[in-house]
Amino acid sequence: MNLNRRNFVLSSGAAGASLGLLKNASAAARPRLRVGLIGTGMRGQVLLKELLRRDDVEVVALCDIEPVMLGRALAMAEKYKRPKPQTFGEGGDKLAYLQLLAMKDLDAVIIATPWELHAAMSIAAMEAKVAVGCEVVAGITLQDHWDVLRTQQRTGTPYMLLENVCYRRDVMAVLQMVRAQMFGELVHLQGGYQHDLRAVKFNSGDPTKPYGGGVEFGDKGWSEARWRTQHAVDRNGELYPSHGIGPCAMYTNIHRGNRFTHINAFASKARGLHDFVSNKMGKPEHPSAKVNFKLGDIVTTTLACENGETILLQHDTSLPRPYSLGFRVQGTNGLWMDLNHSVHIEGISKPHEWEDFQAYQDKFEHPLWKKHAATAAEAGHGGMDWFVVNAFIEALKADAPMPIDVYDAVAWSAITPLSEQSIAEGFKTLPFPDFTEGQWKTRKPIFAFGDKY
Repeated sequence: MNLNRRNFVLSSGAAGASLGLLKNASAAARPRLRVGLIGTGMRGQVLLKELLRRDDVEVVALCDIEPVMLGRALAMAEKYKRPKPQTFGEGGDKLAYLQLLAMKDLDAVIIATPWELHAAMSIAAMEAKVAVGCEVVAGITLQDHWDVLRTQQRTGTPYMLLENVCYRRDVMAVLQMVRAQMFGELVHLQGGYQHDLRAVKFNSGDPTKPYGGGVEFGDKGWSEARWRTQHAVDRNGELYPSHGIGPCAMYTNIHRGNRFTHINAFASKARGLHDFVSNKMGKPEHPSAKVNFKLGDIVTTTLACENGETILLQHDTSLPRPYSLGFRVQGTNGLWMDLNHSVHIEGISKPHEWEDFQAYQDKFEHPLWKKHAATAAEAGHGGMDWFVVNAFIEALKADAPMPIDVYDAVAWSAITPLSEQSIAEGFKTLPFPDFTEGQWKTRKPIFAFGDKY
C-alpha cells in the first residue's frame, strides 16, 4: 500500500464513489458491523466502551504499540463478554495498523491515536475501503487536509470526524432554536477550547496515574503527556479547534449554503506551562522548566463567513481556569451563552436581563436526546460519546452520508495550520480555502434532523 501522502494520483471521483458505495452497501447488509480500533489509549478506551455496548457491532481488532493500553482494552472486551479481538502492534511496529486494515470483511475502523498519525491512518483505511471514524484533528499541515479530502473523493470511502460536542445536550437544543429562528438572523458566534490541561500535559510517567503528579512529558511522560505536550513546544496556533467550531459551523450551515472566507489569529505570550513547572510544582531546576514553549497561553482566532457572520475561537489550555467551551450564539433577536447558562430573547425576556436557559433547554430538547437520553446516560462526556459513535454506526448501516463529513473534518481541522500561518506572518488575515470547490452553494444541511442520528 502506498502511504506517500504527497504523491497520490487522483482518478475519477465518480468512479471512486461508486466503489465506496458498493463496499458500504455490503457492510449495511450485515446484522453486525465488523469494526477495528486503532489506538487504545484513554480516548480509545472511551470509544471502545461505546462500541462494546452495541449489539450491532463486533469489535474484531485492536491495534496499539503500547502493551499496557492494549491489555486494558482487551480486559474491557472480556468485561462486556465479547469475543476476544485480534490484536496488532504488541511488538512496537508503528505500521501494524496496516495489518489490521488488511483483515477480511472489516467494515470500519475507529482512529484514536495521537493527532500527527490521523491523516496517514485515515488515508490508508480509505485506500483499503474501510470506513473511517476519526477522532478530532484530521491532519497537521494544510497539505494533510487536502490529501485526506482527495483520498476520500477518489475512493468514495465513508469518513466521519468524531466531534462529540456537536451532540452536547444544550448545543443541540440551541440548534433547534436556531432552526426555529428564535435568535433571528445570526450575526456572531463564539466557541473554543478553554480547559486547564496542565495536569494532562505533565505527569509522573506512571501508567496508573495518567493525569498530574509530576512534570514529565515526551518519552518520560505517560498517555497524552507523551505526545500532546510536544505540540505546545513546537507550534503556536489554535491547536484544537473542532470542539468550538463544530457547533458554530452547524448553526451557520458551513458547506451547505455558507462557507468560511477569511481567518486570522493572535497569540499571547507563553508563560503558563513554565510557571506550572517552576512555581506551582516547585521544580525550577527540572529539565521541563528549561523548555521554551512556543504555544501562546491564549490564542484568539477569528473567521469570516460568506453570509456575513463572524466566529471567534479561543484556545486556552495552559493557565488555571474552570472548564468552558465559551459558546455564544447571537442574532438580531437575542443570544445564548453557555458560560452563564443564560439566554436573552427580545420580546420574551425582560429588557436588558438574562433568563436561565433551562426552560428553553426543556422546550427545545432535540429529538435525539428525547429518544436516547437514557441509553446515553452511561457514556462519557455527559452522553456525547454515545451519540457520536451512534451517528457513525447508524449512518454506515444505512449507507447514508456521514453527518459530520470529510468537508467538515478538513475545514474545521485546517483552522490549526492556517492560524499558525497567520500568527507567524504577523497576525495576517488569510483567505480560507474552499475545500468544497464551489459545492457549498448547492449542498443542503443534513446534520441532526429527526431522531435517527
